[in-house]
Amino acid sequence: MANKQFKMTGKGSVAVHGGNEPDPKYAHLTPIYASSTFYFDTAQQGMERFAGSDKTQIYSRWGNPTHTVAEQKIAALEAHGLSNEKGEPLELKALLHASGQAAMTTLFMSNLSAGDVVLTHYSLYGGTQELLTKVLHENGILTIIADLRDPIKAEKAMQENPAIKMVHIETPANPTLQCIDLEMITNLARRYKLLVSVDNTFATPYLQQPFRYAVDFVFHSTTKFLNGHGTAIGGVLLGRDLSFMAGKAWKWYALLGGNANPFDAYLLTQGMKTLELRMDRHCSNAMAVAQYLEKHPAIEKVIYTGLKSHPDHAVAMKQMRHPGGMLSYELKGGVEAGKKFIDRLQLCTRAVSLGTVDTLISHPASMSHAGIPKAEREKYGITDGLIRMSVGIENIEDILEDLRQSLEG
Repeated sequence: MANKQFKMTGKGSVAVHGGNEPDPKYAHLTPIYASSTFYFDTAQQGMERFAGSDKTQIYSRWGNPTHTVAEQKIAALEAHGLSNEKGEPLELKALLHASGQAAMTTLFMSNLSAGDVVLTHYSLYGGTQELLTKVLHENGILTIIADLRDPIKAEKAMQENPAIKMVHIETPANPTLQCIDLEMITNLARRYKLLVSVDNTFATPYLQQPFRYAVDFVFHSTTKFLNGHGTAIGGVLLGRDLSFMAGKAWKWYALLGGNANPFDAYLLTQGMKTLELRMDRHCSNAMAVAQYLEKHPAIEKVIYTGLKSHPDHAVAMKQMRHPGGMLSYELKGGVEAGKKFIDRLQLCTRAVSLGTVDTLISHPASMSHAGIPKAEREKYGITDGLIRMSVGIENIEDILEDLRQSLEG
């Protein structure tokens, strides 16, 4: 087991060793602590645990040792190589949830009250958009949508709406892969004393570290690339204000009951160990797919941040290690051509979600964004014919052959 004082230089090492805790029984891998509650040797010990900041040995809705290892590993990946305002290694606190939606709910509910406003952009994940515009709206928390890629429009929205308390962004966004300049938006937000939260699910901490730009919160659906194998649902909220995360954020987390479970946390921990290897393959395969599709006569448009044709290519290259494993595209024949294409696939998997080792292909308009009105979807670039592809780690020759035979019928 790596010594905690050993300074790891690469994210691959952090993915394997970061966050690990010595097991009292000398288990090589993090054990699954499948216990709803934990006993106390004495009344005094129980009092001390309740009074302390470590809630992992009281009740598993409050925390669990298996959760802790997963939380610490994600925090280590997001903070790797970064420093705080004092020049010291950045410390982050993570809270592991049962799903991404649970983590997102803790983020918003612990920071916002009735009368507050969230400033965000178009082309968000459908579940996030519905949470903002329906659930939070019914509780008096409003949402303003603006083109946050444009600094003039972004600042105009901040100036005109003093009730804005938080700026929430996805970059790259789902499924149009629009990218927001993290440095620009965070600098603007600081002028107006606004909190900034970033959904880093598509990029993962291997490709992008939003805390480098002094954002306040980072969110992941751990179901996706962090787990990497489609074996468990999960979400995580990370924050740089340790007292807030251990206090108010933890209180909302515990009371809302959106905690993870030990088995899913175990699966997540094991999945993250190969994050660097998987992401390198996802990214190289996605670039090859994008380049192939861009030249194919049946394709109307390819949306991939690694292509110079993407409007946010420069922003993506500025703040991401690689363009990522996600892309979208439209067929010239529209919806009917898209349905035939999807039905002919033989290797790629027809499924929602993303970030698994196998290639997943879905139709956002009828699946992940079905709850968003058509006019609103199309305004944000999510057309009826848009296909989203999470490129897996299969041999690229096989992925391209499946695309070829499916496109050419």
